[in-house]
Amino acid sequence: MKLIALDLDGTLLTTEKELTAENRAALERAAEAGIEIVPATGRFFGAIPENVRSLPYIHYAITINGAQVRDIRAARPLLRAEIPWRRALEVMAFLDRLPVIYDCYMDDWGWMSRDHYDRAADFAPHRHSLEMLRNFRTPVPELKAHLAQVGHDVQKIQMFFLDMDLRAKAMVELAARFPDLAVSSSIPRNVELNSLDAQKGPALRGLAAHLGIPLGETIAFGDDLNDISMLQSAGIGVAMANASPEALAAADERTASCDENGVARALERLLFAPETHR
Repeated sequence: MKLIALDLDGTLLTTEKELTAENRAALERAAEAGIEIVPATGRFFGAIPENVRSLPYIHYAITINGAQVRDIRAARPLLRAEIPWRRALEVMAFLDRLPVIYDCYMDDWGWMSRDHYDRAADFAPHRHSLEMLRNFRTPVPELKAHLAQVGHDVQKIQMFFLDMDLRAKAMVELAARFPDLAVSSSIPRNVELNSLDAQKGPALRGLAAHLGIPLGETIAFGDDLNDISMLQSAGIGVAMANASPEALAAADERTASCDENGVARALERLLFAPETHR
């Protein structure tokens, strides 16, 4: 194996967003063996926790669900796939009809209408989600007007629901209304929209091709809907015990939960003791 792609929230990181000593040691051991360790997250690069971003052997990152593949040492994107800003305005106009709050990632940062930002505590499923919304969004008077003014393409649109039945229906309707966009989710209550090319699977394939690594020599770890294409694209897709049913169905392997060092356990079995793997 030459490359390991890892979702962060609910996968490499615990529910308290910690990188355990066991997982860190497993990644260090893999890196020492010459394997590329690649975070693959819905976050933009600056929102990746410092305990991951500062690891010295992290050379590349798949961010914003695959909207960007970043060369960390060169501080530049290798691949980009974004939503045209006029299309993003159409999506937001549709979302205005729903009882949701929404934001977008643009230029590697989060942007949100002020009234939505002020209501974030009502929609965030737990304190870590609320901290992300508070710390990595800039409130503007009205998001559509701001987007129309700057005219920059959008990396991701994210919305939060209170009604889970409405959320399920909206995911179906969004996919039907906007077939050029990928509909996914990474945490409870949210729905995420990216360009169809901005998925973790295509990003993994693009990075592997750039590095000259066959897909059969890659491992991917994930736990939710935005990880499915990556789990399916990798040579071995590993789902966490806490993964969604859809992610579990897409994976080749299953490991322990994110709070039980599932990444370290799987790497021990797949890389360091391969004779035990059946």
